[in-house]
Amino acid sequence: MDAYIANAAPFAQPILAHVRHLLWKTCPNVVEEIKWGIPHFDYHGEMMCMLAAYTKHCSFSFWKQSIMSDARLQENPDKPASKRFLGKLTSLADLPPDQELVVLIKEAMALNEQGVKLPPRKPATPQAPVVPPWFSERLAAHPEARAVFESRSPSFRKEYLVWILDARTEATREKRMEEALAWMAEGKSRFWKYG
Repeated sequence: MDAYIANAAPFAQPILAHVRHLLWKTCPNVVEEIKWGIPHFDYHGEMMCMLAAYTKHCSFSFWKQSIMSDARLQENPDKPASKRFLGKLTSLADLPPDQELVVLIKEAMALNEQGVKLPPRKPATPQAPVVPPWFSERLAAHPEARAVFESRSPSFRKEYLVWILDARTEATREKRMEEALAWMAEGKSRFWKYG
């Protein structure tokens, strides 16, 4: 952590040092670790908060902020940490008063002490690939390929569509469509050669 602070931009160093000091003062048993390249602070065997320095700003967020009592922490949980309540920190003045931060740190500590877990995330629903009209017309003219294409998984269809749509020229797109239709008519996946 000392090296992380020393290597941070000059504007970031006082922010990092101040938040770190406040964390240690409030939670003497906090464990510092660099995970995924940024400082994490664990308590009671679980992640409690993260602190990071970037080129032009710092960020500080609580791991369980979506279930903490301060409404400001719960706003827009899907936003990146730099756009939430504490936002982009560019100076010490961007931080809330120490008393407010201490209250938040103590609540985060209590959640970890009580073993409170975050609710499981809902799995992302895979988006069905969008079939361009010009490819739909080609499929309609090849019933065997169309039957296979429509009966297979979204990932099967996506592999073919991405390959065809990524063609840089009309000639390449046409060649790929012909190959795709022939392979699909045989029930082959896009990567059948490698299986």
